[in-house]
Amino acid sequence: MPARPDPLASYRAKRDPARTAEPVPPAWQPLPAGDDDTFVVHEHHTPRGRTGDRVHWDLRLERDGVLKSWAVPKGPPTEPGLNRLAVPTEDHPLEYASFSGTIAAGEYGGGEVGIWDAGRYATEKWADDHITVAFDGARLTGRYVLFRLPDGTWNVRKLDHTPPVGNPTPAARPADPTSGAPVAPGVPEDLTPMLAAAGELPLDTDQRWGFEFKWDGVRALAHVRNGRLSLRARSGNDVTGTYPELGRLPAALTGHDAVLDGEVVTFDAAGRPDFGLLQGRIHRRGPEVARLAAAAPVSYLVFDLLAWDGESLLSLPYTERRERLNALGLAADRWVPTPWFRGGGSGVQAASLENGLEGIVAKRLDGPYRPGGRGPDWRKVKNIRTQAVVVGGWRPGAGRRAGGIGSLLVGVHDDTGAFVFAGHVGTGFTGKMLADLGAAVTARLTSPFTDALPREVTRDAQWVEPGLVGEVAFTEWTREGRLRHPSWRGLRDDVVPADVVVEP
Repeated sequence: MPARPDPLASYRAKRDPARTAEPVPPAWQPLPAGDDDTFVVHEHHTPRGRTGDRVHWDLRLERDGVLKSWAVPKGPPTEPGLNRLAVPTEDHPLEYASFSGTIAAGEYGGGEVGIWDAGRYATEKWADDHITVAFDGARLTGRYVLFRLPDGTWNVRKLDHTPPVGNPTPAARPADPTSGAPVAPGVPEDLTPMLAAAGELPLDTDQRWGFEFKWDGVRALAHVRNGRLSLRARSGNDVTGTYPELGRLPAALTGHDAVLDGEVVTFDAAGRPDFGLLQGRIHRRGPEVARLAAAAPVSYLVFDLLAWDGESLLSLPYTERRERLNALGLAADRWVPTPWFRGGGSGVQAASLENGLEGIVAKRLDGPYRPGGRGPDWRKVKNIRTQAVVVGGWRPGAGRRAGGIGSLLVGVHDDTGAFVFAGHVGTGFTGKMLADLGAAVTARLTSPFTDALPREVTRDAQWVEPGLVGEVAFTEWTREGRLRHPSWRGLRDDVVPADVVVEP
């Protein structure tokens, strides 16, 4: 059997260990075993004579015992919507993740090297021409993609809107129950919830993880001040008035201020979450809300405690936040603290399948709460495939659907931020859903999709402004980038259109 090629051969060929301060492990030394979750960004200053320094950045991701590396001349982007050139370079040894110092003049890469950022990352996709990861660093946070263009060059792009960890946050303002003042410093009312990156189920032997069920509802943060509730969706929308039955607070919150994280859910007759039933409540305002609340009441399933009586708990480990949440005794008519489990992820997933749940979420026991990003500390493992989509048009129906919407034309944003067609959805609707959709869309004259669509799609298409986000269940993505067998699940008001990308 042929020997495996040495991934560090090119690195060693360019460096003399007797002349450079960089780590140069000997060829006979086996590669270290890691967790494929370490990243580092080096800032490299190279002298340019009288013109000063030339600076570039190097992004390195631990993979298979080495650091996969890209030179990023203008630095990794920290805001979405901007592509930066990323030039693949030779693999570096894992020891390089902690290297900083001076590389002697005349040696390869001579100059000053410092660590610009470092931390952990989670892999969503790793292919030869496309890598999607979620960073948890001081400067790089949230989802990023490295992708190869048709001409062979590579770009790096930030995919989501996430504030860098450690950014200054607003200080608490004077207590005023009508001012929207934060419950605690650094926990403002417009705080964006922490999100989970898609990933594999941790092994049962890995004791670093806790597990929760994934609930099929709408994410919301609850801010309680002076006995009053403010409920905000993941999108930042105030949805307090949409779910008035949650305004009756548990006795455990009487006399206390708190910020909690959870999911708004509607249960069916069998006691299982039913996203279809919840649809009747989303986007509803006005006098009909009270009637809907009586007919299909929601529950608030609480799984995290972020602030308590002026104290921010964001920096505490997950275990301590959960223990403090459980100690409150929040259980009430419409408020339910959810269970969590230390280890044994395969058993938790089996229980979620048996009970028809959407999946589970693995959470690092020692992880803090990182607002706004999909980092490596939270990992979602789904039982069914779902995808957020943006409505870009519709096609007329026939038979019972004649004169109205027959199917929806939907899309997602690709790695460059373009709004691309993902297929049409014609099943999963109730008559009421179709009527509501018809009233909610805003017509336009031209297609909102950037790609050219086939004649069979466009011949009777009615185009709309891409402002409504929905969710579909499906079997797989086709080679052409279309959803196979999509079924409509309903609208979402907790996701903004710009954040809708292909989910792994």
